[in-house]
Amino acid sequence: MSQVKKYLPGIILSGGIAAVAYIISSFVPAGILGGTLIALILGMLLNPLLSRYEIFESGINWTSKKILRAGIIFAGITLSFSQVIQAGKYALILMFFTLTTSFGVGYVCSKVFKINWKLASLLSVSTAICGGTAVATLGPTIRAKNRDVAYAISATFIFDLITVIAFPWIGRLLGLGDTGYGLWIGTSVNDTSSVVAAGYAFSDAAGSLATIVKLTRTLFIVPIVLAFSWIYARKEPQSEHTTKVDIGKIFPWFILGFIAVVSIRSTGFVPDNIVSGISFLSKFFLSMALAAIGLKTSLKEVAGVGIKPMIAGVIIDISVVIVSLFAQAGILHYIK
Repeated sequence: MSQVKKYLPGIILSGGIAAVAYIISSFVPAGILGGTLIALILGMLLNPLLSRYEIFESGINWTSKKILRAGIIFAGITLSFSQVIQAGKYALILMFFTLTTSFGVGYVCSKVFKINWKLASLLSVSTAICGGTAVATLGPTIRAKNRDVAYAISATFIFDLITVIAFPWIGRLLGLGDTGYGLWIGTSVNDTSSVVAAGYAFSDAAGSLATIVKLTRTLFIVPIVLAFSWIYARKEPQSEHTTKVDIGKIFPWFILGFIAVVSIRSTGFVPDNIVSGISFLSKFFLSMALAAIGLKTSLKEVAGVGIKPMIAGVIIDISVVIVSLFAQAGILHYIK
């Protein structure tokens, strides 16, 4: 009961913001701002007022992680295995280009801006895989300083903030369809929550596709961390500290839940009204999670980040965005 009381205030607050976001979105012309994006913005606006109250902290942290994963898992109810396999296949092709670009440009930036290899690697893996989660996972593996981890996460946040707001508009200006936009967002936006926000702000179909592509990217955290543990051992063989990689801890297990829900949907036995209800619950959970992430976001802290790593991070991100845009266009042209 004490644990429930500990988490409940933050959960209720996040749910309230999500509900308000949905009400506001009903008055906004279709396609301009979705409930998920509005929830994120409202959370950020409320951060200066509510961050001082510790009563909300535990529930907000829980919602930003657990409810986000639950929302992604339930999103599988609108998809079939054929859709997931098709999107995953395209994602793997696109990732050849985006991974190469991310780490290649990251290496060049480390030389140009004289950034240490650990920070450059964190900036690259953030863009290539899954934003702050990838940074937090890789940091201990290569014994990166806390400052470097903070830099990389901050650079990720700033770029993601821009993409969430701007990319739906850019997608429409470029005349992208749901498939093209979903592939683009899923391979070029960093954090999972930002992919969800930017994807569903365009359309539900684009949001679902972007989520599948993003989950495919997230799976690559395992081989990437294993590769960097080897790189660390080669670069710093004299170090007395060796970090053993625990695959069980870094594997994104919630993806299995997503696949399980897709499996249930693919049987064809789930009534349409239940599918609609779970689909709405999924989007509401995602809005709650984004509201919580907004509540945790302090713009003042981000403003204190050094300029060179930030510039490098933006250059890496923009390079991947451009490469991904042209690569998905090429793939869609080829399959027509």
